[in-house]
Amino acid sequence: MNDLSSSPPGSDDDESCAPPRPRRKGIYVLPNLFTLAALFGGFYAVVMAMNGRFELSAYGVFCAMVLDSLDGRVARMTGTQSTFGEQMDSLSDMVSFGAAPALIMYEWALKGLGKLGWIAAFVYCAGAALRLARFNTNISVVDKRFFQGLPSPAAAALVVGLIWVADDAGFRQVDAIPELAWLAFAVTLFAGLTMVTNAPFYSFKDVGLKRTVPFVVIVAIALGIAVVNIHPPIVLFGLFCLYGLSGYVVYAVKRAKGKPVSVIAVSTDEPDEKGLHQ
Repeated sequence: MNDLSSSPPGSDDDESCAPPRPRRKGIYVLPNLFTLAALFGGFYAVVMAMNGRFELSAYGVFCAMVLDSLDGRVARMTGTQSTFGEQMDSLSDMVSFGAAPALIMYEWALKGLGKLGWIAAFVYCAGAALRLARFNTNISVVDKRFFQGLPSPAAAALVVGLIWVADDAGFRQVDAIPELAWLAFAVTLFAGLTMVTNAPFYSFKDVGLKRTVPFVVIVAIALGIAVVNIHPPIVLFGLFCLYGLSGYVVYAVKRAKGKPVSVIAVSTDEPDEKGLHQ
């Protein structure tokens, strides 16, 4: 005798017993808006360089730097971190702080140097790609207080900062000024190679914005803003030059004192200095 409780295939009972379809993963809008805006800053900088508006190229890269520093903070504050956002941020950084500065510098000064010019631009672009790839693979074992090598936004600030300062001083046909073209060549190579060194650069990630600070700190911040406004191109470029050299100074000091200089931890459980190796 057939079981009367059994239902023929394709009945409503089979549909009710079917496992629910997995929900499709969405994309968080807010942090990715900042990332896309940073990507647009790099794209805008390249377009302006193609039109000979190098001062606007500098503005585009610096705006991309500000937006890039905000997308991660916004994601953490709103609990909207995602793997998609991390990958999107890396791709945006490669465009805004890797390809864009290399192309802008080549168009501004390096193309007058022939093969050496585009080789320097490629070294910078390759250095940015290698630096970002190493950062993504070592993110779980690196001392959070330091970057391994010069971060790509700071390297981009060195390159476009030189362009901003020279353009503000009235230098237009840079390829006709050999001294300035070779200076651009040296800065581009320095920034590109420093990104792939093991020199430790302070990351400022341990600076807590939610903690209370003495009143004098607020006064110092106000004075810093006032100093920057005296002449933004020179002051900002000078600050990034000091930061670009700071990693080598920290490396030399630690080496002289016999302390570990690597920012790679022996284990993920001990990210402090005592858990680092040379």
